[in-house]
Amino acid sequence: MMARRKWLYAAALAAAVAGGILASAAAPAGEKPESEAKPKPNLGAKPPEGAIVLLAFEPGKKPAFEHWDHEWDASPEGYVTVTKGDLRTRKEFGSMRMHVEFCIPDMPDRKGQAKGNSGVYIMDRYEIQVLDSYGLEPGAGDCGAVYRSIPPKVNACLPPGQWQSYDIEFHAPKFDAEGKKTAGARVTVVQNGVTVQDNVEIAGPTGAAKAKPEVAKAILRLQDHGSPVQFRNAWLVPLEE
Repeated sequence: MMARRKWLYAAALAAAVAGGILASAAAPAGEKPESEAKPKPNLGAKPPEGAIVLLAFEPGKKPAFEHWDHEWDASPEGYVTVTKGDLRTRKEFGSMRMHVEFCIPDMPDRKGQAKGNSGVYIMDRYEIQVLDSYGLEPGAGDCGAVYRSIPPKVNACLPPGQWQSYDIEFHAPKFDAEGKKTAGARVTVVQNGVTVQDNVEIAGPTGAAKAKPEVAKAILRLQDHGSPVQFRNAWLVPLEE
């Protein structure tokens, strides 16, 4: 009996100690818990056979703009900087897999949507937001969101000034012979190796494209929102459905 009492006492003491450790590790009152996401960007991903290389990444060589309607400032380090208006592809695309890398500038004097803002507009209608959202509780206007529509599941952002990655699988909306939509657009977004959008359905065009009609194919657009965001290593593979 004495041995059992000692065992119960030891177990109770261990539980109390563990409880104290857990309590001390919990977020203080009023603070938000740290995200469980473990960002690990997929940098330097090579375009597979059949890919359309929108921005080739080769250190020591400026990216070319043969797939775009105009040019942004290009660096011999292999990236381009947002400027001179939105960048639009010459060709239209529907369903696709896409990889793109981006670097958000550190803009400590800016807040909210003015802090490193850009976006990847799939089919010129569905924006995957680019923004300095590091350390924030993610909302529908933050990095990784389907803009103003679906917030990311978790915050997978790295601090500004670091290269980050999006790996996107997009399925275009479907229409019948009369042009009636039979299936909505769907998207999966992996940001820095973390799935932040998991095959979610997009109800319709988002943000500034909200008034545009949905179609089966359209251009891809990189947004100029007034912030010197950098992009590199952008390529896509059309999906046949």
